[in-house]
Amino acid sequence: MAMGHDNGEQPTLFITYDKLQGLGHPFYEALDKLLRKHGFDRFAEKQCEPFYAEVMGR
Repeated sequence: MAMGHDNGEQPTLFITYDKLQGLGHPFYEALDKLLRKHGFDRFAEKQCEPFYAEVMGR
């Protein structure tokens, strides 16, 4: 340990999740907005539905 004065306080060692989120790419933000607006998720779910059993998943 180095010689000197210790004020007894350590810097924070953890970073919260909200500080780690990066900015999204504008293209993908616009694409996501467009797909949500036109209900693409529900459309894709409906297309895949016949391939899934009601009880067991796939």
